[in-house]
Amino acid sequence: MRTARRADTLRRPWILALGDAVAIVLFAVIGLASHREGETAAGLVRNAGPVLAGFLAAALAVGTYRRPGVRTLAAAWILGVPAGVLLRAAILGHGYGTKTFTFMAVTVIVTGLLLAAWRGLLELARRAVPSSD
Repeated sequence: MRTARRADTLRRPWILALGDAVAIVLFAVIGLASHREGETAAGLVRNAGPVLAGFLAAALAVGTYRRPGVRTLAAAWILGVPAGVLLRAAILGHGYGTKTFTFMAVTVIVTGLLLAAWRGLLELARRAVPSSD
């Protein structure tokens, strides 16, 4: 029974949300490092904050943490990440030109890969916990 509870613990909403947030912040860290902008708190807030806000708002709206699964994660990702990029463009006054939509494409692809990797590792860890049956 104890090991079954440990496996279920890995799917608790706060663990999923925390891991998703880390994946999105990691995207910003990678972006700042690749553009040699320096990984500062201000840079992380500027780049990850709006994307994270968009993703988490969409996640709450589609029930990503109430009904964990590929469908609700994908819905939050495909709705929330572009919304966050548009929010970031509005906050920074970048407008909605080619650069914003190029950044959006890169952001959607990379965050999708990072979210899938995190959730995949979590599922492997959950399955590795021995069953108490």
